[in-house]
Amino acid sequence: MRVAFYARYSSDNQRAASIEDQFRICRAQAKREKWKIVGTYKDASISGASMILRPGIQSLLQDAQAGQFDMVLAEALDRISRDQADVATFFKHLKFAGIPIMTLAEGDISELHVGLKGTMNALFLKDLAAKTHRGIRGRVEEGKSGGGLCFGYKVVKEFDAKGDPIRGDREIDEAEANVIRRVFREFAAGIGPRTIARTLNEEGVPGPNGKLWNDTTIRGHVKRGTGLINNELYIGRLIWNRLRYMKDPSTGKRVSRINPESEWLIREVPELRIVDDELWQAVKSRQDAIARKYANVTEAVRKHHKKNKLNGTRRPKSLLSGLIACGCCGGPCSLRGADRFACSNHISKGTCSNSRTIPREELEGRVLSGLKDRLMAPEVAAEAMRAYAEETNRLNRERRSNGETWLAELSKVEEDIHGVIEAVKAGMYHESMKAEMDTLEARKTELTALLADAPEDKPDLLPTASTIYAKKVAKLTTALNRPKERQEAAEALRMLIEKIVLTPGPSRGEMDATLYGELGTILNWTERQAVGKAAENKTPGGVPSGVSVSVVAGAGFEPATFRL
Repeated sequence: MRVAFYARYSSDNQRAASIEDQFRICRAQAKREKWKIVGTYKDASISGASMILRPGIQSLLQDAQAGQFDMVLAEALDRISRDQADVATFFKHLKFAGIPIMTLAEGDISELHVGLKGTMNALFLKDLAAKTHRGIRGRVEEGKSGGGLCFGYKVVKEFDAKGDPIRGDREIDEAEANVIRRVFREFAAGIGPRTIARTLNEEGVPGPNGKLWNDTTIRGHVKRGTGLINNELYIGRLIWNRLRYMKDPSTGKRVSRINPESEWLIREVPELRIVDDELWQAVKSRQDAIARKYANVTEAVRKHHKKNKLNGTRRPKSLLSGLIACGCCGGPCSLRGADRFACSNHISKGTCSNSRTIPREELEGRVLSGLKDRLMAPEVAAEAMRAYAEETNRLNRERRSNGETWLAELSKVEEDIHGVIEAVKAGMYHESMKAEMDTLEARKTELTALLADAPEDKPDLLPTASTIYAKKVAKLTTALNRPKERQEAAEALRMLIEKIVLTPGPSRGEMDATLYGELGTILNWTERQAVGKAAENKTPGGVPSGVSVSVVAGAGFEPATFRL
């Protein structure tokens, strides 16, 4: 029985060692059952309320479909997820792959466990949220902070009669308060948030949480009450429960929703006022003027698009969003203005000198050409295969050598243990013999664990990978132009790119682009394509299942880099 382990811990109430603790007791169970451990998957410091954003569990599901193990073992079902729908989805995916789930707490997982345990975990989360909400509300009722430290204030450290800390008390931080008043004055005077942020960064004034300033930190969202110039605490009004947070089931990300105003809890806290009414109203007047101007522009654009439906269509999301970095500051580059990529730090914070931009279509064209002609060229694949085979053979030799050494030592340890036992039977006993026996037993346990965990040799050759590699990649750029295949092709494309770095060139307006691609990722992608092809045709062959080059170090697996 080939078994894979899964472990998770959340930072709120556990420690990093918790994952090793979970793996240790799973290994003990596998040893008792004489199961073969073929993989371990983990997610550290990630909530159990959603599986979607967890790379470890996503990797487990992919490998399950590839048939790399026969069973999944975890400490308990809530380690997989506390979300009822996620548990059910996970169970369905593994059932489809023919792989059972077992946990040390519940045993073999069935539909009954998924239903009952999933409901219990969902109720636990709901009850925990309600208790937390109730406790915070009690503090806010007394005019105390509902959590977190707002810019402009510092924590008041006091203790009650029992010596326990009194939570939620704040007082004004005068240094930060002066910055807040300055921002309000400059915005009221007509200076834009972006200019204010750049000036503060140039002067070295630290922003909230010690981070750099940007325009959104200042302007925020008026209705949601976010952003420095919308924070009513600065005029002595504490507003709590304005927003509620939910997780988007399609992405797993937390999004905010505005609560009805009747549910807001408002308390006057005049001792925390930083900005006077006159300055606050001046800022609100300018915001209203900006909103009216924006509404007029939006209406004009809407009318224009109504006349020209072609221009009114929504621009498609870029294939490369989130993968592009600035070569000057290392920060992200995003689409700005007329569909051009630009350094976000230069635009929002003014902390980068890279003012060059590049059209989205031009960059996408350069990237696709580079991938097809250079990174994914057949000769690159062939070299990667060669390096992989050499490294695999080297690791195989090391595994065999270590295994033989451990077996020999284990045989010697068992002989010594037998000798001690025979000596005791013959009537010989000294106090030192107990310590010696403890040492021998500990070493025997250690060697047994090493031999049990030692992976088997990996395949030395990948005979068909180069051919699969070339064929799949040749179809990639074509698929990107077909609406039905575009999304799947785009996901495959993004898997092959580590990052793209944009750097100003020597000539005016010139932008150099460098692509970084991870050969290990490319080979894994190729393997999955091969496994899928073999399954589709119901034929053996393709890349051997279980191959993972991401853990292989050595020549040929450094990131592949080239200019576009």
